[in-house]
Amino acid sequence: MKLPTLELLHEAKHASAFPLPAALRAAYGGDLGFQRPRVFANFVSSVDGVVALAERAESGGIISGHDDGDRFVMGLLRACADGVLVGAGTFRKAGPHLWYPERIFPEAAPAWGELRANLGLSEHPRLVLLSASGDVDPGHPALRDGAIVMVSPRGEPRLRGRLPPGARLLVVDQDPISFAKVLAVARAEGLQLLLTEGGPTLVGRLLAEDLLDELFLTTSPLLLGRHGGDNRKSLVDGVDLRAAGSGKLALSSVRRRGSFLYLRYSISRP
Repeated sequence: MKLPTLELLHEAKHASAFPLPAALRAAYGGDLGFQRPRVFANFVSSVDGVVALAERAESGGIISGHDDGDRFVMGLLRACADGVLVGAGTFRKAGPHLWYPERIFPEAAPAWGELRANLGLSEHPRLVLLSASGDVDPGHPALRDGAIVMVSPRGEPRLRGRLPPGARLLVVDQDPISFAKVLAVARAEGLQLLLTEGGPTLVGRLLAEDLLDELFLTTSPLLLGRHGGDNRKSLVDGVDLRAAGSGKLALSSVRRRGSFLYLRYSISRP
């Protein structure tokens, strides 16, 4: 099993850190842990702050150049999580993707399984899909493994009776759906450690509602630039966090591989 090696440059002490399997610890440069309950996001960004492109393809792989270190960190975070939260836009762009650690970094599949077993977790994190309109493919393979699909009343007719066995359709009498409600449902389902791989709009709403606890950010050594109407987005879109008072970060760890940086931030409460 060949894994990338991340050089540890800075690490704040985490009392909740749990030991990783030896191969993962050597690659990551130490152990990893989270308090529970916790909501954390994972992004890759160009140096000039672009995280989302207008292309129909998934933006992260384009911006990272499919960097092994970025794929490894994403796999590690998925392997630690009880569930993965995505919005409909990310879901549609991802094609037939499965939000499993071995799907993004198959080279470490045995170690991901060992880690989840050590943590007492199910084989895979559960997918939590948020789509107020219900405009998603009910036959998508990611919905076959106990996914939770949350819609508003206007989205219910599109999906009622069309999801695969095991998937749950939950109708929330809100439009747009409150993320406080999303997290309440997730925690009632036992998903205490929730990773979001949603886009800038979803993360912006989590921050505006003061519900995001941590941010993992890979900085790719790339300059993309912007021009009028290109629909490129930075990490947070659609909210003014200066007004919301929820945009202050504390640096928890820094890792490096070549010209890539892998950052972890905790997010301060107002």
